[in-house]
Amino acid sequence: MTIVRLGYVAMSMELKNASPSKTMTFSQFQKINDREAAIRKLERIALTNLENTHRLLKHNVFNEIHFYRLTSRLIPLANHVELLDWDYMKPLKEKLYEIGEFSRKNNMRIDFHPDHFVVLNSSKTDVLRNSLITLKMHYLLLKGMKIDPTHRCVLHVGGNYKETEKSLERFVNNWGDAPRSIQKMIILENDDKSFTLDDTLYLCEKLGIPLVFDYHHHLAHHRNENWVENWDRVVATWKDSPLPIKMHISSPKNEAEFRHHSNYVDVNMFFRFLKEIKGTVPQIDCMIEAKKKDEALFSLIKDIKKREDVEMIDKSSFYLK
Repeated sequence: MTIVRLGYVAMSMELKNASPSKTMTFSQFQKINDREAAIRKLERIALTNLENTHRLLKHNVFNEIHFYRLTSRLIPLANHVELLDWDYMKPLKEKLYEIGEFSRKNNMRIDFHPDHFVVLNSSKTDVLRNSLITLKMHYLLLKGMKIDPTHRCVLHVGGNYKETEKSLERFVNNWGDAPRSIQKMIILENDDKSFTLDDTLYLCEKLGIPLVFDYHHHLAHHRNENWVENWDRVVATWKDSPLPIKMHISSPKNEAEFRHHSNYVDVNMFFRFLKEIKGTVPQIDCMIEAKKKDEALFSLIKDIKKREDVEMIDKSSFYLK
């Protein structure tokens, strides 16, 4: 039987006053005349974000949720070009370790998905440079948590620029500019507009990168509609990973806005996917990308409990019969 574990992204709809993404703009930073005082304020905001992250992890443990995506906005302005001399890791060291220790103790899989401006196939030197700076921040955060960074950071391929083949090859060329430590951290996801499952598989197989299959994205953007034909290849990209295979699940907002994520996940749509992959892997971790975050997870579990083709393990995990 295949074990299915559900996770959610960054924010809780249940836990109040627990945003892990509090921020300060650079404009606000500049308005503080004393630069050191401004940096101390950034550090206080970052510590608040980490405290709230810890609260979210405790919320997850209480609800038996073993899979969680950290926000990439934990440290405001950490990768801003005017603050590259700021050693933001030093004041956060103890709290990062505490968060990592808690997640390890409770066997919780945590990872990141940087924002869309991280583009490794860009033809612009400054965009590539800033992307690598941002990825280094993610790497340092994971290392600060004492968590193995291997395959903990999901990226899209990047910009298509109306030249799919050239854009894919530019990714291959730029890949060599990333340090090996950053390369090992990255996993790639097929997207809903630019790069199909087939395109992303090409890169993953060529460069040895695990592929995160986004089922909703595939339905919105594909050349070969029958994704099942490629499922064994997707699974094979994870053969050297210390982590179970991962996928993304969401549902369309409606037919007219098919690419947009709904508040919740359609259980029937989800099980159309699960029916096809049952028995092909021992475990699959499914990240819910729905606007209602953990509330969408709880709602989906309620629907799943009504089914006869599952056996519940706990509040967020089940066997496919």
